[in-house]
Parts: sequence; structure tokens; C-alpha cells
Amino acid sequence: MEKKKKSYVGIVIFVIVIAILVFAAVTTDAKSVQSTFWGLVPPIIAITLALVTKEVYSSLFIGVVTGGLLYSHFSFPGTIKHVFTDGIVKVLSDPYNVGILVFLVILGIIVQLMNKAGGSAAFGRWATSKIKTKKGASFATICLGILIFIDDYFNCLTVGSVMRPVTDRFHISRAKLAYLIDATAAPVCIIAPISSWAAAVSGFVPGNQSGIALFCQCIPFNFYALFTIAFMFAITAMQADFGPMEVHEMNALDGDLYTTPERPFAEADAAAEVEGGHMIDMIMPVIALVISCVVGMIWSGGFFQSYNLIDAFSNSDASVGLGVGGFFGLFFVLAFYMIRRTMSFTDFMECVPSGFSAMIAPILILTFAWSLKGMTDSLGASTYVAGLIQNSAGSLMNFLPVIIFLIGCGLAFATGTSWGTFGILIPIVVAAFQNTDPQLMIISMSACMAGAVMGDHCSPISDTTIMASAGAQCYHINHVNTQLPYACTVAAISAVTYIIAGFTRSAWVSLPCGLVILLVVLFFVKKREQKKYGAAWKD
Repeated sequence: MEKKKKSYVGIVIFVIVIAILVFAAVTTDAKSVQSTFWGLVPPIIAITLALVTKEVYSSLFIGVVTGGLLYSHFSFPGTIKHVFTDGIVKVLSDPYNVGILVFLVILGIIVQLMNKAGGSAAFGRWATSKIKTKKGASFATICLGILIFIDDYFNCLTVGSVMRPVTDRFHISRAKLAYLIDATAAPVCIIAPISSWAAAVSGFVPGNQSGIALFCQCIPFNFYALFTIAFMFAITAMQADFGPMEVHEMNALDGDLYTTPERPFAEADAAAEVEGGHMIDMIMPVIALVISCVVGMIWSGGFFQSYNLIDAFSNSDASVGLGVGGFFGLFFVLAFYMIRRTMSFTDFMECVPSGFSAMIAPILILTFAWSLKGMTDSLGASTYVAGLIQNSAGSLMNFLPVIIFLIGCGLAFATGTSWGTFGILIPIVVAAFQNTDPQLMIISMSACMAGAVMGDHCSPISDTTIMASAGAQCYHINHVNTQLPYACTVAAISAVTYIIAGFTRSAWVSLPCGLVILLVVLFFVKKREQKKYGAAWKD
């Protein structure tokens, strides 16, 4: 019955999509869809289909095709050319994207190697002897995620590889692990002055102002990032899960870590069951990978030429740095295992294709997500959103931070990119307020960054969300569905806090107010959960 109901809903949504396309074909042309709301229609269709049908590949592809149809005004040859030549082929030939895919594959291979060597199982046994409770496993995951603040991609995959054996042993669902990984990726990077995200934000600040200096001033007003970190600690301490995540966590207590039947990483799970090996077989590769990736990041930023450490991070190219660092990390793993005689060279090479195949799902999703972003760019979505901001700047001055925050949320959610949202909104904010109200400029910049991170955090087409699913080896749509209520709760609290900040202009007033609201909300959630489940959640 439930399957039939979902099937009917999917058919209804598909009919609505067809109706929208027919309406567009009759009422628009190739020029009239440029820099209008039509630029956001392809990602809205893709996201809606993915959330309703739970089928991410076809949903993303339909979104890409929709963008091609609108751009070419439903010309068949024009649509084919735009979708493939200007979309899929273009994003797969972009050096930055290729570098990220290379890093993703290398991480998949290293994870397979650590599993085959028995390092993951050994680390899980050791952690079980040191970490005694489910809360302790969650806190350990959060703290590790906060410590790895250099880059969100690196954070997602590394934290997942290290902590997955531990969280599995304490019956933490894969969806919850994916949330903890995702929530310590972008939200932590966006408040860390030495990170690839700080470099990106500072690069979008126009004029002669110090981007890093402005970034540091924005940190106390970056409410979404700060509240997300507080929210993670609070729900772990209070055991106040709710929404779909509550269902996944209750099922995990009975041994079902997935809840739904999809198992996109079944081969990796089977490999993780190896019982031999020693803990050093996991610790040394992870340490080597961290060091090599950090060195790769600062190398790509010119540290070994003329720049100091901070400037090198500001100039770094995450794609190049992580790709190069991952390669040297993989080379170290080969040498380390050969010296220890943990595995033969033949065993090592057998892990290469299996590591690659384990990452096929996130690679496919990333490819379609990048292509979808290309469609929105070609339709001028950024120009349309920039106009919304500029039209709001005059009459709604005190409410501007919350308006920018909400627009940033919507744009990043629809396009799946926070960095693209920074590039659109930050120059507008700086130009509008740097000579009239510098304090409001700082708050509005923070609101822009917070909104971009929120949208990126919960968007099913965001590369960070996709990486978090891969790191936790969680079915992607499960991660999106369980994370969305949490992200929206923190976003609503952040929006209220930005209204307070718009009037008070003070982080010391608005930030405590937001934290109090957050704790009150979780207190009532906890009360409701206690009535529903009683003592079932105790460690």
C-alpha cells in the first residue's frame, strides 16, 4: 500500500513537471527565461523529484534536461548540445572538478586498503574498549570533525573512514553518522580562519579591504554555523533526536543501521568485517594522509615559494592540494603496508578497482549536480538573485540580515553550492554598506555566509552533502531526509537571531538569545520524545 501511494505521488509530481515545461514552451523564449525565476526552476524540479521519489540519479538528470530545454527554448539539437557539451562533458573536463574526483577515488582506495589490512576493525575494537557509551561515540565523532577544519571534502571522507567502525559498534545509524560528519564539515570550515573556505570568502571581497580581517569579524555573527555545532552537542547530550532521524536511531538500536533496503556500499561493509590487523594499520595511513593533504594545500598556495602559512592557505587550490596530497598519502600506504608485510603488492592493486567502484555512486551524483549548477548559471540565476538583494537594501535596512540569510539559504539549496552563493552576495553587500553602515555590512556578510552554508548543508545536490553520504557509507536520500529537519530547525532559530542582530547590531546580545531559544526548543523536543519512547534511549 505504501509503495502504491509513493508511486502515485511520483506520477503526480512528474505530471506537474510536464505541465510546467509545457507552460514554459508556450509563454517564454530563450531570452525571456534569462535572469528570471526560471533560472531556479531546474534545481527546484530536481530536488523535489529526489525528495519525493527517493531516486536521486534520474531526478538530477531530469533537472539537467529541464535546464537544457529552457536554455534552447525546447530545440532538440540545442538541448542535446547544452546538456552534454555545455553540461556533463564540460564539468567532467573542468580541472577543479577532476581534481576532486581524483581525491575521492584515492580516498576510496585508501579506505579499502585499511579495511583489507584489518586496520578499521582493529581501531573499532580499540575504540570500543575506550569509548563506553553511545554518547561517547557521538562526541568523539563531533570532536574529530571539528579538529579537521582545513577542508570540508577532506573532513567528510576522513571522519567517516575513521569513526564508522566505532559508531557501528554502538548502534548509531548511518544517517546519524552522516549528519554528524556533514555538520562538522562546512559549518566548522566557515568559522575557521585557516581553511579553504576562509580563502574562498576573502577572495570574494572587492576593493582593497582585507578579506581575512573581514572574515574574522564575521565569525561571532555566523549564527547558523555556531548554532549547528551547539545543536550537535546538545542533541547528543540530551538524546533529543526527532523527525526521520528518530526512526533511524530507534531501528539502529535493534541492529538495523540503514532503515531502508538500499545498500550502496555493501562491498565496503563486507570488507570492514576483516578481524585481523593492528590499530597502527589505520592510524599511520590517516596521519600520513592528513599531513600530506595539508602540505599539498599550502604547496598549491605557494608556501614553498614566497608566501607565509596564512597567505598560502588563502591562495590554496583545494582540488590541486587534496589531489596531490592524496596521491602521496596513497604512496605512503603502499610503502607502509609493504614494509610491515601486511599485504602483498598484488593484494594492494586488487583494492584499486574495488576502491574506485565504492565511489561510483557519489561520483555519479557529483557529476549530475555539477551539470545542474551549469544549467542554472547559463540561465542567469545569479543575476536574478542579485537583483532581489539590491531591491531590498533600501527600505528594509534592519531586516536586511535575515533577508540575506533566507535568500542565501534558498540560492545555495537550489544550486547546491555555497561558494557560488558567496560570489554572488558578498560583493553586493560590501558595495552597499561599506561606506554607510560598516557594522551592518559585517552582519550581512555573516548572514550571507550562514545562509550559503545552510543551503549547502541540506541540499541533496550539494557536493558536501554527497561527500558526507559517501564518508558515512549512507544511502544519499536517507541522509538528506534525516538531516533536513535538523538543518531547518537551526535555520529558523538563526533567522530569529538575525532579526535581533539587525536591530541591536551586537553579537553579545543576539548570540546568547539564539542559544537560549535553541536549548528551549530541544528541551520540549526531549520532553515529547520521553513521552513517546520512555527509557528506550538510555545507554
